[in-house]
Amino acid sequence: MGTLRQQIATNVLTVTRFRDLMKKLEANRPNDDLEIVRKAYEYSQKYHAGQTRASGQPYLVHPLEVACVLAEMKMDPIGIAAGLLHDSVEDTSITIVDIGKEFGDQVAHIVEGVTKISKIDFATREEQQAENLRKMMLAMVDDIRVVLIKLADRLHNMRTLEHLPPERQQTIARETLDIYAPIAHRLGMGKIRGELEDLGFRYLDPIGYQQVHDAVEARRKEGEAFLSHVETVLRDKLKEAGITANVESRIKRLFSIHKKLQRQRITVEQVYDLCAMRVITRSVQDCYAVLGIIHNLWRPVPGRIKDFIAMPRPNFYQSLHTSVIAENGTPFEVQIRTEEMHKMAEEGIAAHWKYKDGSVSAKDEQRLAWLRQVVDWQRDVSDPNEFLSTLKIDLYPEEVYTFTPKGKVVVLPRDSTPIDFAYTVHTEVGHSCVGAKVNGRMVPLRHKLHSGDIVEILTQLGHKPSRDWLAVVKSSRARNKIKHWLNVHQRERAIEIGRKLIEKEARKYRISLKAVKDEALQKIASDYGLGRPDDLMAGIGYGKYSARQVLGRLAPAGTQPSGEGEDQGGGFASVVRRVFGGDANAITVKGHGDLLVYRARCCNPIRGEDIVGYVTRGKGVAVHSKNCPNVTNLLYEPERRIDVQWTRAKDEGAAAAYPVKLTLFCDDKWGMLKQITAVISDTKTNIRNIEARTANGQANIDVVLDILDLKHLETIVSGVRKIPGVHDVQRLQKI
Repeated sequence: MGTLRQQIATNVLTVTRFRDLMKKLEANRPNDDLEIVRKAYEYSQKYHAGQTRASGQPYLVHPLEVACVLAEMKMDPIGIAAGLLHDSVEDTSITIVDIGKEFGDQVAHIVEGVTKISKIDFATREEQQAENLRKMMLAMVDDIRVVLIKLADRLHNMRTLEHLPPERQQTIARETLDIYAPIAHRLGMGKIRGELEDLGFRYLDPIGYQQVHDAVEARRKEGEAFLSHVETVLRDKLKEAGITANVESRIKRLFSIHKKLQRQRITVEQVYDLCAMRVITRSVQDCYAVLGIIHNLWRPVPGRIKDFIAMPRPNFYQSLHTSVIAENGTPFEVQIRTEEMHKMAEEGIAAHWKYKDGSVSAKDEQRLAWLRQVVDWQRDVSDPNEFLSTLKIDLYPEEVYTFTPKGKVVVLPRDSTPIDFAYTVHTEVGHSCVGAKVNGRMVPLRHKLHSGDIVEILTQLGHKPSRDWLAVVKSSRARNKIKHWLNVHQRERAIEIGRKLIEKEARKYRISLKAVKDEALQKIASDYGLGRPDDLMAGIGYGKYSARQVLGRLAPAGTQPSGEGEDQGGGFASVVRRVFGGDANAITVKGHGDLLVYRARCCNPIRGEDIVGYVTRGKGVAVHSKNCPNVTNLLYEPERRIDVQWTRAKDEGAAAAYPVKLTLFCDDKWGMLKQITAVISDTKTNIRNIEARTANGQANIDVVLDILDLKHLETIVSGVRKIPGVHDVQRLQKI
């Protein structure tokens, strides 16, 4: 009886939600034929029957909720149908061919673009994530509905994330903040981006989320009363001036506040735009008139006036921003925009649907130009980890607006250099860049550009890019072009070195390499998982493979140099492995037992962290944390990347400890240091060194601890962050 009631309740829930969906569609698109949506619902209902989500709800609720999010975007019936079917290929027996037959090629193409690649065995989760994102981005170039369904899917998954285990919550939240929220931002979809960020923040950093939430809630009542008063004053002034406008107020989003607190190292009281007002006018002329009225009413904060109407952001966001100080000394931000600009700021590319055959309007084409560039730049990037890291750089918003001497605007990421500017102008200008003038003055190539700078690039014929440039460039385009040039030229050099090394080793065997057939070299290359003999020579040149081992496979039995015996792997006596910085046998290289291995000093990885190996010349394998900023710069040569792993600790009590430096940002108040050391002491952790600096009621405390592994570190950080008055804890890579 209970099961029957549950089934009836389930049917009522899904039918009610479907009726809500159809009502929205009929209101938004009264002239469209909605039969395809009804058919997709029935099809989805049939094939998802009996399936449930982690929440215990029937699976059908998920595609229905995704379709409702798409309906709010005013998506066309084909897009809604694809939204209802988006999980059917992954989770049921339906194929893309079946969907094509039932619903047409457009729906099938969109569903295929959204469907994850699951049939291929990937070596790592990162590879799978990278390939799925690459597939989605290539598909969204053809049809933007692919990514909008993916965003709606992610939004509903984030809204129901509490039903998953904590580890899955963290993984999904991190991917949301790294990839999906920035995609929504780049498409101008402020509303969805804001909700994705707040939900991601809540699960990824629950302690930080709660601290910001409590600080905002403590000020909410006072803030809302203040904004209500300010709104009344402004409305009266606008009425006097004869300007028709809608005035609304809000408290800034939690994730946005958190980012500002971290970036500027300030308290919630110092956030200028915690309280914000929005004035929506009828014309651009009215926007500037309102700005004048606001500056007459309240004192503007110098340097806080931004005109995104005259100079829109790369995602076509337009608005006037100004921060002002009220009579009682409270700072607040005002955004001024037209109704059209407001619609574009909230909905972005979803603001104007003009779908007939999946095409978009001319303005939306401009909005997608960045995506086409990203896809173009990523074509040469074969390494999945490199693809992910450069994609993250591409997705973050550009913030620096610079000019050529002729007045052309060049938009660059924050902290960009003249090298970034040069590569944005043209690849060859970048390669041959030797100097730069900023505002008529000579500057070094690592100089950071600011908005409004006029940049002139000085070039020299025959000049080539330097590997050191990778440490200073910020734009993905510059990074990929430099990497590509270095990769081509370094590979040629590595092949040459590899040939010389193997020839030198061959002389010890008194054999001629000319007598060795290409087939024999090809076989050895294949044994190492390589395509061609040149790849093998490059590997020897980079130091990834030993010339002696390779030649040992070629040399006839009994011809090895005297005093050297063959080991079980067919090579010769293994070199003694050295590991610098403790735990002498902590790291091994997969498939190679005889390579020198050491922890890189730049990031000092600790047991349990994700690590990556990089073959250096003459020093062996440098092991970096995957989060190390140098990894992206070093791994422009994929041949030098090598898989490494932590060995199992035989005796947990005897495991080596690593020195780790933490910086704590907290209030300067009595007893703070005592509380911090007590938390650390409770975990039986040795404190090597501790220093404190105070200024303006705030304190920065540097502490060096002996840490056993990542779990040990996370326990300490979590404990310290729970102390009232501790705002942030950061791990410093260099000690």
